[in-house]
Amino acid sequence: MHKDIRLHGHLGGRVEYYAIVAGADAHQRYFFNAAEGENAELRFFSPGSDFVIGPNGIRHEGNGGSFCEYMFGVDQPVADLAKGDVINRLIMYGAHTDEETGAIQFSDRTGGQLGYDKIFFEGNAVVNYFFFISSARVTGAASRQQEDIVKLIGKALKRSPAVGIQDENAIIAEVMEQLNDPKALFFLFKLINIHHRQYHDTFRRLYFRSKKIADDDFAMLTEIALRYDIDRYQQERIRIDVMYKHPANRRIVDEYKNILISCHRKGEITMLENARLTRLKTLSVRNKIPGALFYTLDEMLKNDKAVIAAEEHNYITETREILEGLFLRERNIDDTIDRDDVVKLLFAKKHAAENRDHAFEELLLDASKACDEKIRDGADIALLEGFSYIITFFDRYDATSQAINQLAFMENVRVGEEMLRSLLGNKVAFDALRAGLFEELFISCLFSNKYLGSYGRKKVATLAVGLKEIEGNRLTIAALLDRLQVIDGEERVANTVLAYIRERIRNFYSKYASKTDKEALKREVVEELRSKRLLREEIPERLFDEAILTIQKEAIYLHNLFPQVIADSDSGLREDFLENSGLDRFYVEELEREYFEQNDLDMEELYLLRKGLA
Repeated sequence: MHKDIRLHGHLGGRVEYYAIVAGADAHQRYFFNAAEGENAELRFFSPGSDFVIGPNGIRHEGNGGSFCEYMFGVDQPVADLAKGDVINRLIMYGAHTDEETGAIQFSDRTGGQLGYDKIFFEGNAVVNYFFFISSARVTGAASRQQEDIVKLIGKALKRSPAVGIQDENAIIAEVMEQLNDPKALFFLFKLINIHHRQYHDTFRRLYFRSKKIADDDFAMLTEIALRYDIDRYQQERIRIDVMYKHPANRRIVDEYKNILISCHRKGEITMLENARLTRLKTLSVRNKIPGALFYTLDEMLKNDKAVIAAEEHNYITETREILEGLFLRERNIDDTIDRDDVVKLLFAKKHAAENRDHAFEELLLDASKACDEKIRDGADIALLEGFSYIITFFDRYDATSQAINQLAFMENVRVGEEMLRSLLGNKVAFDALRAGLFEELFISCLFSNKYLGSYGRKKVATLAVGLKEIEGNRLTIAALLDRLQVIDGEERVANTVLAYIRERIRNFYSKYASKTDKEALKREVVEELRSKRLLREEIPERLFDEAILTIQKEAIYLHNLFPQVIADSDSGLREDFLENSGLDRFYVEELEREYFEQNDLDMEELYLLRKGLA
């Protein structure tokens, strides 16, 4: 049985460390010393290896390396991403990848030093581990020791869930079991960025409470970031990592990842798989999952040769023709990009996004590179002006699409006057290309989206009408903001009430049809919401009745209609009910998924029932 000795301390109020030496006779060995003074250091050592914790960073010599839990923000190799059980990053001193073979090579030059900024930038933003080993099973040249360590404990370290939950006892137990050496010593060093941890823990507490960050809470986070000078990149990494780990988000992102991994291995993507991915992307907007969670995953497919086994879409052909026209001027052919061309490109961009077609972005990237090269070689500056004209409208498109989609599918979106002014300016620019273009690109398609809920529909309609009224000087931006905030406030109350009524009915009530039952239920829900400070005013009778009706419809669908849909493989019956019931598709799909899991049904059948709806 192994024993361990632990030292704990702080460095300048920013970094906290735990130094642990584990082994059967760790308590009988001399393995560290501490220097005194302003630049005091703590040195741990064994024959051939040492690790120094200093005021500004660490130094290391001999065997060992570092490991941490992967974050979204740390580049995860495709090889690790494709292995669902690899969850941790492992870096061995002196190791590098052979450029030709891709194999890991080990060097005898294992010494080095790292500053704390670099440690928390390249590794995990909050917690990182370092280690070295003294064992009869790890001997010889440094390169040989490193290779042996990887063979002995590399697999365990890269897959251990104990790393993410910071269970050092479990980490030590796993490593000592793999070493299988009764005289081995395992030196483990845990470094914590105190400032990042406070930001992380605060954001996690606020986000996990309701998957929302209120304005006051956001101000608190901003104050922490300013107080500790946490840069925006680290803030974003921490927020994304926390949001990914929310159970509802993780399931969606992991399902998206698993589909992509399957496609990556095959080198192609089927239409059904593409529909699943698109549906998950739509679902992610509703669940306020940031797009950044998907960007790294999408890179897996970008370079694949056979992404979709189909002929080139017309919009890609048209895009190629227009972009090629940029360079015809060099041959004295006047082919200036005009308004019609930009409109075609905007719709091409829209179709490419809907189809997850990377060919469009690749064409744009190729054109950008060609433009840069020709300008460098002395081409007419008008070439750059023409390309910049296109990119300006693409930027407007991205900003407008993101803002309107958030308004349509997300609750508690921060809508401000600045956002509305931006949308108004973009509307004017798009409509200047062609009358009504703004509505064609961003509004009409939303109203035909099967996932658009009633409140999302109200907000989008209010926005569209309001922007027109502002253009006609019949409304102010402040007045439009008030209209949207009224709808958002009602949506927030309605969704909160619905969620709590569902919970109450599930746990306490078998019937809720009588007036007495409803009144009792309403009183209890109001008291609970007020005690949790989620509700200040009375629940409007209309919202309460709508919540009850919604739950009744969901029960009818799940217990009566859905089993029939499955038995008959009748997607038409399913679609007819969802179209006419007005139920939230996102929530219904969650109920369907739970039904399939609880009844151990083949999830492939569910995908087939939904095919064509994404």
